[in-house]
Amino acid sequence: MGLLDNTTQQEYYNGNDFGNYQFVSLEDIINQFMIVYVGEDKIIPKAKRLDVAFHAQRALAELSFDTLKSCKAQEITVPASLQMTLPQDYVNYTKISWVDSAGIKHLLYPTSKTSNPTNPYQNSDGDFKITAIGTFINSGVAITLDSEYKNITAGMRIVAPSIPNGAEVSYILHAAGITTVYIHGAITTTSSSTETITFENQDGSLIPEEETAVILDNLSWGTDNKITQSPNTNVDNVKIGMVLSDQFIWPLGTTVIDVNGAVITMSQDSLFAAVASQETFTLKPGDSTTWSNYKSGIPSENQDDYQDDTYWPLDGSRYGLDPQHAQANGSFYIDCHSGKIHFSSNISGETVILDYISDSLGTDGEMQVHKFAEEAMYKWISHAILAGSANVPEYQVNRFKKERFAAIRTAKLRLSNLKLEELTQILRGKSKQIKH
Repeated sequence: MGLLDNTTQQEYYNGNDFGNYQFVSLEDIINQFMIVYVGEDKIIPKAKRLDVAFHAQRALAELSFDTLKSCKAQEITVPASLQMTLPQDYVNYTKISWVDSAGIKHLLYPTSKTSNPTNPYQNSDGDFKITAIGTFINSGVAITLDSEYKNITAGMRIVAPSIPNGAEVSYILHAAGITTVYIHGAITTTSSSTETITFENQDGSLIPEEETAVILDNLSWGTDNKITQSPNTNVDNVKIGMVLSDQFIWPLGTTVIDVNGAVITMSQDSLFAAVASQETFTLKPGDSTTWSNYKSGIPSENQDDYQDDTYWPLDGSRYGLDPQHAQANGSFYIDCHSGKIHFSSNISGETVILDYISDSLGTDGEMQVHKFAEEAMYKWISHAILAGSANVPEYQVNRFKKERFAAIRTAKLRLSNLKLEELTQILRGKSKQIKH
């Protein structure tokens, strides 16, 4: 005995597609709509399948946000960085919680009192630019600066009286706390003169504060993308994603893609081989001071007041505490710029579950609708096509608008999954008198 899709009971229990009968695929909805709703003597005389498919996808996405049940969840162990990358198909979260040893969820609450703003570089005068005193050497090809500047990267524009417009940094050398930059472009001075040098990004954007800068000596490489250090000292400090500050030997924008022992693999091949050279690897942008202080401090929900960092769970006095922080589960906020969730310090090492909403259009397997909302899909598509068509009476458009609203409301009620026995049990715990 089989279902309408010719699947027998034996095939169902021997397979792994359990519970899928409650859904209907988006392709089936489009096919059935074209057969039942479109044609001669029907409410929609003519419609392109492409238009129906577009409105069906829009309907599925919109219903996924507030009508259809979200079954998406991701579990991670919070690392020392206290950050979690948002899933690829993430749209919004329904709840974020940490799990105890018994597998019970403890709800985390969002905090609106902090964030992770951009962190541009500022010099001692508060200006958003790197300003240094430079001495021209080697007929102006190289400039020795007055200190070490790890923020300077290859490709930056150099501005100085003796430097023509368009000159840029090609190579950077650090030694004994002093930075020397080699530049592209002809220099108008050949003497060892000293001038004020300003470094700017080519696109005019602010220079970010570096998070990490690693300077390695005794490097060698061929014309491929492998860099080897001998002897191996601190290659472990080089991380994937770091940018190589050398436009003279490596193409601009070359980054680290792998670190294995004393061998560093870059994203591009070098322009020519070199031996016993130095390179600077930088990782940008760095953490803001706001985020650094938040992740290193004791969360306010774990304090009894704002006067000290002491927390007595059984003391009973938490005067001055904001009610939204009157819980010890932890807190989080979402940094939309970096696409990461930031957690408070008391969540470090905990197992965290992110329950989230997608638009149900990520993969073909997701493009399915619960049968409780199938009628809402048909009404949505009908109204969208009629509303976008010319010469359709307004009363007809309004009729389908009302039918769409009623169908969505019915779908929400059905998908709310309210059970009388469960409600009765909950109300008993609220000291409500229940008649049977």
